Amino acid sequence: MGILDKIAEIEREIARTQKNKATEYHLGLLKAKLAKYRAQLLEPSKTAGVKGDGFDVMKSGDARVALIGFPSVGKSTFLSLMTSTASEIANYEFTTLTCIPGVIEYKGANIQLLDLPGIIEGAAQGKGRGRQVIAVARTADVVIMMLDATKGDVQRELLEKELESVGIRLNCSKPNIYFKPKKGGGLSYNSTVPLTQCSEKLVQLILHEYKIFNAEVLFREDSTPDEFIDVIVGNRVYMPCLYVYNKVDQISIEEVNRLVHRPNSVVISCGMKLNLDYLLETLWEYLALICIYTKKRGERPDFGDAIIMRRAATVEHVCHRIHRTLVGQFKYALVWGTSTKYSPQRVGLTHIMEHEDVIQVVKK
Repeated sequence: MGILDKIAEIEREIARTQKNKATEYHLGLLKAKLAKYRAQLLEPSKTAGVKGDGFDVMKSGDARVALIGFPSVGKSTFLSLMTSTASEIANYEFTTLTCIPGVIEYKGANIQLLDLPGIIEGAAQGKGRGRQVIAVARTADVVIMMLDATKGDVQRELLEKELESVGIRLNCSKPNIYFKPKKGGGLSYNSTVPLTQCSEKLVQLILHEYKIFNAEVLFREDSTPDEFIDVIVGNRVYMPCLYVYNKVDQISIEEVNRLVHRPNSVVISCGMKLNLDYLLETLWEYLALICIYTKKRGERPDFGDAIIMRRAATVEHVCHRIHRTLVGQFKYALVWGTSTKYSPQRVGLTHIMEHEDVIQVVKK
């Protein structure tokens, strides 16, 4: 029996097993086995043979956004509208067969936008060019999931399932669980909160499935068995996802209103160029980027060339961006902007910068 058959069999057994107190250990074991087989499926084959064509693109700009979705939802049209890159557009499926990069210039930042080939159901198992698409998506800072508004919620559910099965966790944070394998001493199990979904016996069974018999485990939140498995596997990617519903000009106003009020969702129409400005604003928030302006002594700030940083960046991060030797020569910095109590304020390396702050670095 191949890995795909084993995965399908376990998924069927999970679906038909009634969830109650008596079956929680059995379900936990099944989920652990499922995660293990899926990890094997994603590992590259060690057997000799012709190497498959990948399409990894060098990371450039201040942030990377992966554009994923089913065929013919408007990804290529969106790329052409947002960037100066022309992606082939046609009214048939699989127009895009490789990864096409473009650059969005917004608020002084260069945001790399990757138009990935259309995902089909079963992409995680390698159907279509699913594995390559998903591998590139894992390297992005934000995923834009492009959906056809006329298809309801079917596409969203299928894509979430595909990404979930390969360890991409959308719009959720890493479980607050401390886990460390040891060489001996058995299992050290503890929790700082009451647990309703995991028990010591279940944790032990899951660890045994991974051939781990000695470990320290500390739950700092009421986590599920799936979240504990994610911590054991350790290669999960947690990233923000923006659900973009295209073709809203083809649905009723009631349906548009329903989609607008869904969490992490934006509605647009590439054909009529509707709501694209709001989408860019929302994307900027999801990327958590800020602009920092520099100022030389006795001169006006340089508002023409911003330094793009991540939110919560410190003065030290800004100094590293300006020049790698600047921290060693740093005496203090003067900062104007919303991060200070008064302007200018004299600050040290640990001061946290905010959007559109102005900084002047004084050297020793």
